[in-house]
Amino acid sequence: MTPFSLSRFFNTSVSLRTLSNFKLSHRCFGIKRYASTTAISSENSAPKVDPDDLLRLQRLRNIGISAHIDSGKTTLTERILYYTGRIKAIHEVRGKDGEGAKMDSMELERERGITIQSAATYCNWNWKDHGDYNINIIDTPGHVDFTIEVERALRVLDGAVLVLCGVSGVQSQTITVDRQMRRYNVPRISFINKLDRIGANPFNVIEQIRQKLKITAAAVQIPIGLEDDLKGVVDLIKWKAVYNEGNRGDKVIEKEIPEELIKLATLKKQELIENLADVDDQIAEIFLMEETPTSEQLMDAIRRATIANKFTPVLMGSAYKNTGVQRVLDAACAFLPNPAEVHNIALDINRKEARVDLIPYSKNNFVGLAFKLEEGKYGQLTYIRVYQGALKKGSSITNSRTSKKVKVPRLVRMHSNEMEDVDEVGAGEICAVFGVECSSGDTFTDGSLSYTMTSMFVPDPVISLSITPKAKDSSNFSKALNKFQKEDPTFRVAYDLESKETIISGMGELHLDIYVERMKREYNVDCITGKPQVAFRETITSTAKFDYTHKKQTGGAGQFGKVIGYIEPLKEVTDEDEEPLPMFESRVVGGHIPSNFIPAVEKGFQDGLEKGSLIGHPIKNVRFVLEDGAYHAVDSSELAFRLAALYAFRDAFMKANPVILEPIMNVSVTTPVEFQGTVIANLNKRKGTILDTEVQEDHFVVTAEVSLNNMFGYSSDLRSATQGKGEFTMEYKTHQPVLPYVQEELINEYKKKKLAEKK
Repeated sequence: MTPFSLSRFFNTSVSLRTLSNFKLSHRCFGIKRYASTTAISSENSAPKVDPDDLLRLQRLRNIGISAHIDSGKTTLTERILYYTGRIKAIHEVRGKDGEGAKMDSMELERERGITIQSAATYCNWNWKDHGDYNINIIDTPGHVDFTIEVERALRVLDGAVLVLCGVSGVQSQTITVDRQMRRYNVPRISFINKLDRIGANPFNVIEQIRQKLKITAAAVQIPIGLEDDLKGVVDLIKWKAVYNEGNRGDKVIEKEIPEELIKLATLKKQELIENLADVDDQIAEIFLMEETPTSEQLMDAIRRATIANKFTPVLMGSAYKNTGVQRVLDAACAFLPNPAEVHNIALDINRKEARVDLIPYSKNNFVGLAFKLEEGKYGQLTYIRVYQGALKKGSSITNSRTSKKVKVPRLVRMHSNEMEDVDEVGAGEICAVFGVECSSGDTFTDGSLSYTMTSMFVPDPVISLSITPKAKDSSNFSKALNKFQKEDPTFRVAYDLESKETIISGMGELHLDIYVERMKREYNVDCITGKPQVAFRETITSTAKFDYTHKKQTGGAGQFGKVIGYIEPLKEVTDEDEEPLPMFESRVVGGHIPSNFIPAVEKGFQDGLEKGSLIGHPIKNVRFVLEDGAYHAVDSSELAFRLAALYAFRDAFMKANPVILEPIMNVSVTTPVEFQGTVIANLNKRKGTILDTEVQEDHFVVTAEVSLNNMFGYSSDLRSATQGKGEFTMEYKTHQPVLPYVQEELINEYKKKKLAEKK
């Protein structure tokens, strides 16, 4: 069976697969991955294709391993590398041999047993009866604090393996990862891991995928035994029992299905066909004619539906027990798209940002995206996904953002923290380069094109703390902060002029804790940190008018500027199809304010947003409308109008019923059933809103919305209340107004702080 053909990408007679259209988002630069229903013709888009390049693309997969924390992503990747011959021995996460998993190369990762940075590697897999496939793999973190690593990996990948725990099923970070996959239109296969654990129930997990992730899913395998009795899996498509034998499960043996599983296998295969009939027309036709589809028809249908993001095939096993991993590799080759089947576009800057199709053909002009930066001992390492053309060592490439031309002195493929030098990489590949200064999200071309691609979505930080080096003359302090900011767009650094402190901001306590620890280990800078601060925001709840004149006479030319208008609440846009209103609008007519002073008024408004009048935090969701004003022929200047707008805004802000907004977190707690009452009582004590509770055999999961301000110290409370058996995850959801008495307390605290500073 030929699993797929590239003719539909390069041939005029066959149209591309249809995917959901992704429109421009005001939160990102450029455009998102986009799929068209129109065929790309060979006459106007694709030149004559080199058959060798076609074959290379056909045999290439770019996949990510993503999941909730502690679902077994890194363990699965370790087995994949072993079975593909990339590593000679298997080492476990938190391994007792002191080695640790290959993809957890950072010392902190091995100590804590978690993935902190996404790690890239590549391998070669021989899919039985189909030949060799090249697979680029990115292993991503599962903890919500490092969500940017998942975000930028999925931005450049063509497919993904969603790993789920056979006991816990769909968890909070699973839902986050699902949302990120949908954002970048990434098809996925699902792997239910840890079926050797007590309480594992894969069919319950499949139902959770359907209900919680809202995607059609069905098993393509069923387990042979569960928990301690897990022996292998039944392949429902090939209708064979599959066992892993040998020292590390490296021998895959196919046998007849055990008699006692025939009934269940028949039932689950029928369920697979029924679910496919809902999303694939060809299977629906066969189903309605009451015929049984062949294995080839099922494979083709699963591939079509998976690539169209309508379906996810579910595989099963246990990476730790070396069961079912090779079948995951087979499924990645069979069901996930190659680079030619993913339609990417760029914006042509020279043609008013017109959309341009990118054809993954190595003889086209080069276009690549820098999606991740790392500072190493040899300088900056830049990870690049090549979308079109080829990248060669020694060639010159141009940064579309800065128009700066740079030479590629060294080109490497990454294998975790190891590098393998190469002279050239073709279209569709992932590589890394040294000596190329750029920012994360920059687009590179060969200089003949003026294309730019989308950046990834970057969430705002939710927590801040002050940081001071113990040694006053520590030159490495600022060097470390600059490096970390460049590597991680969610890590922000600011200097507070009032408190004379350096403030670092990030996605959570663990996120900042890791950077403080890295500063100590990598730069020998020991730091003192202050109490974590919540990223409060201020806004208004009603419209307020302003009529303000800024007048100052100091001898000679003075300052004069008058502004009239109003401010109003600006609704936050959540629907990408809805165009947001501009934050600043000028309706001045008749030259009452000369047009060259209008930008100064807008700048004054922006100055006012930086620091609110209630507690000194930034202001959001406010719209400034300038209706009229006046100027003086001699005394008016840009500075005068900038100050007039700033003071006018401050006055109007206090009249518009201002409120303080606090970050609300989506909290998911998993504990043994006997602690259910204690955990819910603790969340209620922290003024949390319980959204959902789910009781399973021996544990329960509670989901709640809780203010971040009330979540400090929760980790210690949960450990003591559950005898160390409970765990929780926390993800930013939105900002909401604080309770009136809390607002009063925060304002009084801010006033006391200001008075103390004056003394």
